[in-house]
Amino acid sequence: MKLHNRVNGEELRQKMLDSDEPRTTLSFYQYYQLGNPQVFRDHIYLQWSALDVCGRIYVANEGINGQLSVPNKNFEAFKLALQDITFMRDMRLNIAIEDDGKSFFKLKILVKSKILADGLDDESFDVTNKGVHLDAAKFNEITEDPNTILIDMRNHYESEVGHFKGAITPDVETFRSSLPEIEDMLKGNEEKNIVMYCTGGIRCEKASAYYKHRGFENVYQLDGGIIEYARQVKQQGLANKFVGKNFVFDERLGEKISDDIISKCHQCGAACDDHTNCANDACHILFIQCADCAAKYEKTCSAKCKDFNQLPEEERQKLKGGTEFNGTKFGKGRYKAYHKEKGLEMK
Repeated sequence: MKLHNRVNGEELRQKMLDSDEPRTTLSFYQYYQLGNPQVFRDHIYLQWSALDVCGRIYVANEGINGQLSVPNKNFEAFKLALQDITFMRDMRLNIAIEDDGKSFFKLKILVKSKILADGLDDESFDVTNKGVHLDAAKFNEITEDPNTILIDMRNHYESEVGHFKGAITPDVETFRSSLPEIEDMLKGNEEKNIVMYCTGGIRCEKASAYYKHRGFENVYQLDGGIIEYARQVKQQGLANKFVGKNFVFDERLGEKISDDIISKCHQCGAACDDHTNCANDACHILFIQCADCAAKYEKTCSAKCKDFNQLPEEERQKLKGGTEFNGTKFGKGRYKAYHKEKGLEMK
């Protein structure tokens, strides 16, 4: 009985890139008390792998969190399979906005302690006492109220390429670190409307309950996150208050919600909102890079990483453990456009 993928990842990636089979990318989450996450994990792995589902899914005692792609020919069968799982029957499926079907290339289902790394003690507050859910129309309305504070619950490298107009965008790298920082920002505003949003809703689901526990009286969250908001805005002809690109955690790394480009290449400062990972695997930092810099630096984040990549494999293996690369010391997505701001070569 096959319960894990045993094919080389690069082989699977190339197979996906070469395929012209139409697929649909989607995400979902559901909080639910699972008695045996491992048994549940194995069950859905067998079921979904038979449907050629690819993606990354986390299963824990508190529920499931997934991002995946399904062949269009198997999409109805996949939805029927969800109906066999009681707590997933009414679960929202957030369908991707911009999608070429090549978001994932293998099926990976992991059992975790939590479906979202939040660092919270769930026993200390009522996680079901969540904020009020807002659809796109109500979200647009309440964010016009001067008594409203709008908070982006995502990380800085996500909000850098796109966010809602007027939102506070914390300079954080993890959801865990954002919770205390945002609480400090909100002190003294306990009676105001606190409206939160994230990619698909899962971060706000937990954060809204936490902030209510911490004394904030009027807590709201964008139902379905940016993905569902974009769908409703398009379907209903509403004003779109999101500018730029929605960062996503799959091979695409982003989908455009508006035509605005609000970020810059981290190397030269040109208008750009295309995230990539440094081609030097010993660095692999996530950063924004324009086409010109990709050509100049051979898809690496710096001259140092470019030079390192040109070394023989044996020499790279000897050096990489003790070498600090340019991107690494700045942290994920945190870069200076040296050429423009300081006139220095990226080293």
